[in-house]
Amino acid sequence: MHELILITIAGADRPAVTSAVTAILARHHANVLDIGQAVIHDTLSLGLLVEFSAEHDSSPAVKEIVYAMYNMSMQVGFQPITLDSYAEWVSHHGKKRHIVTLLARQITAEQLSCLTSIMAEQGLNIDNISRLSGRVALSLEENTNSTLDCTPTKACIEISARGEPVSPTKLRAAFTDMASRLDVDIAFQADSIYRRTRRLVCFDMDSTLIEAEVIDELAKAHGVGDQVAIITEQAMRGEIDFNQSFAKRMALLKGLDESVLENIAANLPITEGAEHLLKTLNQLGYKTAILSGGFNYFGRYLQKKLGIDYVFANELEIENHQVTGRVVGTVVNGERKAELLKELAQQENISLEQVIAVGDGANDLPMLSVAGLGIAFRAKPLVKASAKQSISTLGLDAILYLMGFRDREMGLSHSDN
Repeated sequence: MHELILITIAGADRPAVTSAVTAILARHHANVLDIGQAVIHDTLSLGLLVEFSAEHDSSPAVKEIVYAMYNMSMQVGFQPITLDSYAEWVSHHGKKRHIVTLLARQITAEQLSCLTSIMAEQGLNIDNISRLSGRVALSLEENTNSTLDCTPTKACIEISARGEPVSPTKLRAAFTDMASRLDVDIAFQADSIYRRTRRLVCFDMDSTLIEAEVIDELAKAHGVGDQVAIITEQAMRGEIDFNQSFAKRMALLKGLDESVLENIAANLPITEGAEHLLKTLNQLGYKTAILSGGFNYFGRYLQKKLGIDYVFANELEIENHQVTGRVVGTVVNGERKAELLKELAQQENISLEQVIAVGDGANDLPMLSVAGLGIAFRAKPLVKASAKQSISTLGLDAILYLMGFRDREMGLSHSDN
């Protein structure tokens, strides 16, 4: 008769605990069916599900483990597992899994309580909870040796769950309500092979990579800022057709002196987290692209500054050193962005599932919908409601959390996670 035992060990973290236990199990010919270990604030929790065959009695091994753990000041427990219980556990192997990512400036017990309650109500069983963000001091004064001193705090918890939600629609609605009430972002993704095999990230430019709408800045410089801003806002909310709004705004820029462009480009406010995100993606070998309804002049400036591979935007027509109020070639609208994304995926020989698209406006929805991971970033309500995922509370580099990366993997933490 096979004997199955769940061994749990807890205590102050120290070297050689796992090696000591497994060495004893090895001497008694045990098989390890499952194992998990975590360290939280220097406290170790270790669990092993082990099997002893009929030829090998578990009693000597249990006695040795008790003695060894006592000498290491560790608490140890043993729980017999029935064969029926084990068979039931094995039967869950094929169930679908999902990743739930909680993003906030600071994680609170209320946020986790609300999130896990929603998951439980929807029949999702939690297998694992991990912290992706680095260790954060309680105050900046305590954090004087950290590279994060002058940067906004950020926190991320990743939850691995199995099962299918009872109602995906109600689950999404509950997450949306929670995110609004508790000032958090929640991403719900299938735990698929594509999550860490994305290869191309496509960005909108205005109000995504930069905290400005360039056409509004040009309009201000030309004295028509209020008129253009009203049209821009209507377009971003999806209230008027992008092509129509673009033509109206461009006409108002007629006569703008070309010299203004350089000064505006040099003072573009880069979005929080954008530089770190692009640096990390470049180091990891990802391809990046700007797909923008803005202008190539500014896209190329950002391309050089951030190390972006491709830029597709509108080409301002300039005659006699003045903006004519027209663009050269095809207008890059929402449909064109989606087409360009598909063309780049084909050029890079990757599937659309391996593409991430990021944007904030209604004209970004087509590319967000065709990408494997579409993210509405600090977006208008219409866009947030329509996109697969959204980020509003943190900077652009929070996208790395949705891809499953930890701060320690990205050089953001001065201590181990």
